[in-house]
Amino acid sequence: MSVGLLSLIVLGLAVLGYLLGRQRALSAVKGDPRALHSLPSYYGASVALFTAVPALLVMVVWLFLQPTILETRTAALIPQENIAASGGNISLVMADVRRIAEGLDAVAARAGLDEAGIQAMRADLSDMRSRLAEVGVALGANVDPAVFEAAKTYRSLGNSLHSAMALVVLLAAALGFAFALWRISPQLRARNLVEQFIQVLLIASSLIAVATTFGIIASLVVESWHFFRLYPAGDFFFSTTWNPQFRGGSSLGLWPLVWGTLYVSFIALLVAAPIGLMAAIYLSEYAGPKMRATAKPLLEILAGIPSIVYGLFALVTVGPLLRDYFAQPLGLGDSSSSVMTAGVVMGIMLIPYVSSLSDDIINAVPQAMRDGSFGLGATQSETVKRVVLPAALPGIVGAVLLAASRAIGETMIVVMGAGAAAKLSLNPFEAMTTVTVKIVSQLTGDTEFASPETLVAFALGLTLFCFTLALNVLALVIVRKYREQYE
Repeated sequence: MSVGLLSLIVLGLAVLGYLLGRQRALSAVKGDPRALHSLPSYYGASVALFTAVPALLVMVVWLFLQPTILETRTAALIPQENIAASGGNISLVMADVRRIAEGLDAVAARAGLDEAGIQAMRADLSDMRSRLAEVGVALGANVDPAVFEAAKTYRSLGNSLHSAMALVVLLAAALGFAFALWRISPQLRARNLVEQFIQVLLIASSLIAVATTFGIIASLVVESWHFFRLYPAGDFFFSTTWNPQFRGGSSLGLWPLVWGTLYVSFIALLVAAPIGLMAAIYLSEYAGPKMRATAKPLLEILAGIPSIVYGLFALVTVGPLLRDYFAQPLGLGDSSSSVMTAGVVMGIMLIPYVSSLSDDIINAVPQAMRDGSFGLGATQSETVKRVVLPAALPGIVGAVLLAASRAIGETMIVVMGAGAAAKLSLNPFEAMTTVTVKIVSQLTGDTEFASPETLVAFALGLTLFCFTLALNVLALVIVRKYREQYE
């Protein structure tokens, strides 16, 4: 039974529980809802919640833990000589096990084999390969018998755990259904029960973001630790050369990528922050209602354009324009792919982020502050400069930080506008690259996941996270210091 079908069954039981719970509450008072403590819908909602929520929670936890159980149980069956043949890396062997198990599932699905048919295929591996070739499943030329046995156990245990999950989830739904329906009575405080239940669900939902953040950090830290066990941390943090070689002899220095990231983001903010802020000041303080109603939606259209379109714009229009009118006449380069190209186009993309948020923050400044400034004889420009902008500064800093985070994480514009060369240079008309571009390039392609050249992507991601966190902390300190002086 698939997860989707199981979820639909649980939700169907919840709907049935709502209807039966409501009907049972009305039947207990002979159809007079005034004799109930709560509205009839609350009684039905209590049955629906007790039916669906525990069952779905069990399913989510089960799906989260099942891969770990499968990996642990199967890894114990693999002989040490197979692990040693893979360089002592159990993850490589487990990758083969999963690949063969998926092939067995494909054989069973496409060739119509049952479990007995799979058992018969064990006796002759050559026959297994021919059958797999017939159904279009390629497991490679050499299948080790021990790995094949582990794959068979992996597949069998996975099917067993999946069936057990379906049974436990349906049992949890049935028990919750029966319990909630049994306890319905006119004296049951169904409204309080449902509201408390929903409050717990809201608290749990609010914690998902926190748990997700910790999960992301944990995954980055764990994989980065694996990388630093294979590659010296000193070379990664202090080398100025980025030259990955998937056949060995790589030089994975961090700083050329960090420099490219900061350089492109800096140029983008130089374009986006002044233009976006001035647009926000005009729309909120000077523009009339008709102009504001027309200009703001047109400005925000920029935020809805896909980044790949901006990349094409950088590649076809902005890059050649900067090359022909600035780079070549000044003798700074002859390539259309450059830091300046990516920075300018990225800055155009970031304008609505700065302008829209700054506009909302400026409009949130109380009108009484403006009136007081006008009453003291200040002009509108002086009021904007000395009253409105200082009051809105924390929000404006937040808007710029959001734009900076968006710039640091951008990939497509950099790929198409700035190139892929990792270098340290002050020339803005030279091709460079960023951390995000190299994360994508290192994780794509037919490469070994356990190699340093692939695991370096997680170290780059962790470094990028630390830079962003430091930027946010610095901005928070600046805002708090300003608030103290202003207040």
